[in-house]
Amino acid sequence: MPRKCVNSVNNFCYVCGEVTFASQKREFTPLIKTAYYHYFYCKIHEDKSWAPNICCNSCASMPFAVPMIWREPSNHVSDCYFCMVPPLKHGMSRKKKRTITYPTLTSATRPIPHGEGLPVPIPPEQYVLQSDEDMESECRQQPESLQQDPDYTPESISPSRPHKISQEELNDLIRDLELPKSKAELLGSRLQQWNLLEKKVKVSIYRHRESNLMPFFEMENNLVACNDVNGLMSSLRLVHNPEDWRLFIDSSKLSLKAVLLHNGNVLQSVPIGHAVHMKESYENVKLLLNKLNYELHQWQICGDLKVIAIILGMQLGYTKYCCFLCEWDSRDRKSHYIRKIWPERKIMEPGKKNIQYTPLVSRDKILLPPLHIKLGLMKNLVKAMNQEGEAFKYLKTKFPKLSDAKIKEGIFVGPQIRELMKDGTFNRVIEGKEKAAWEAFKTIVHNFLGNKRAENYNLFVNELLRTYQELGCNMSLKIHFLHSHLHFFPSICGAVSDEQGERFHQDISAMERRYQGNWNASMLADYCWNVMRDAPEVDYKRKSKKQKRSSE
Repeated sequence: MPRKCVNSVNNFCYVCGEVTFASQKREFTPLIKTAYYHYFYCKIHEDKSWAPNICCNSCASMPFAVPMIWREPSNHVSDCYFCMVPPLKHGMSRKKKRTITYPTLTSATRPIPHGEGLPVPIPPEQYVLQSDEDMESECRQQPESLQQDPDYTPESISPSRPHKISQEELNDLIRDLELPKSKAELLGSRLQQWNLLEKKVKVSIYRHRESNLMPFFEMENNLVACNDVNGLMSSLRLVHNPEDWRLFIDSSKLSLKAVLLHNGNVLQSVPIGHAVHMKESYENVKLLLNKLNYELHQWQICGDLKVIAIILGMQLGYTKYCCFLCEWDSRDRKSHYIRKIWPERKIMEPGKKNIQYTPLVSRDKILLPPLHIKLGLMKNLVKAMNQEGEAFKYLKTKFPKLSDAKIKEGIFVGPQIRELMKDGTFNRVIEGKEKAAWEAFKTIVHNFLGNKRAENYNLFVNELLRTYQELGCNMSLKIHFLHSHLHFFPSICGAVSDEQGERFHQDISAMERRYQGNWNASMLADYCWNVMRDAPEVDYKRKSKKQKRSSE
């Protein structure tokens, strides 16, 4: 779970899970910890970032038979208690609090009050305030009063009967460990030798584990494309509704890629196109879309502004009319930041207004790239900074591996920007107009370009434009979109961002190194095999960092 929750974790009570006002918050004192332990016979987990560290005044008296049960959530969309409760930052009153509906999730189970069969426990006559270590050691020794059958030993913890791993569990384990075919077979062989596998498990299947997915891909010259997207999705146990997926197209130094990204980013990305040594050009992108039967599926398209320009048949480079929505004059700097409304592009006719080819898709299918717009805003801000100032000099100290040329041009990547936004030293050394623009930039990132949109986001955008203009930032195409086409942005930018496509570059690069020199249909089929989940219902004590989920 890389991003923050919509609501602060410590705005909720650990025991009842409800919103808690500041005046009613109670810290976990040794007395409360000991009472919680004797009441529920379990300890409070204070060291977990996904559970509150406070309780409310009412719950200090332990009014429940079973408290709120917290577990680590798997995602922020459908399994995060603090994200699914309505945002609290705009204020909360006692009247509003009574209208809140709290969800019951896998990661957060609601408390159960006392009732028939769940009486109030009898407090011990004598007790002492215990440390966390004492509670943990006593929790391992369950009292006989809680055992219905003292001779029963659960099979899952019986030392004489280890768990036998099924074929489905072994497949998912290999996916979690990201093992290549040879090491997957080696792991299976060792587990089989130690008698840890079920008798019907076969370890030789990993030699050709992608064979069932191979028919969905075909290779022509250097281009590998999926010839049956619906069939591939069905084999991956995913539901393919084109409205729920977006097509991301981008290239790296090695290849041109096309991948389906799930809107909301809950499900895993699915690659459907890969072309080695093929650059971003109108002819190549047209060939790729034809191979993917784009006319049949009509996905929304996301990518950087270069890819968008290619798909819409626009001339590349620093052109006069570079906006695909209007006839904005990029060279009329006197009108920038002043003139907001420009003539609309009614038709995309080749040979006019920097249109070079016939558009491959409709403009309505284009998604603006929040990540690249954020990178562009950072670039314009840094280029306008005083290069002799303390803030600019600090950037060289902060990122010593970046060349002076990149810092001078403001070329940063997403993780570097996130790191800088958390840096208190940079926030102290930056001053004046630069600081005002930097604060406006951070506000836009948190309240518009990310996974949530503030109700007054338009005010934040206007503040950004004002501070950038006062700082002397040149208006780029990315700033122009914020200035003149705010309505064209999606309602939640993070849900359909191009950032997930950039992360796919990192994921597929490991597979490209594994298939060095043999970039063919087997590589994409093998990647898709790693996306699958054969036993999604099984819950493990420790989950892998990459959560692979099916839509079933």
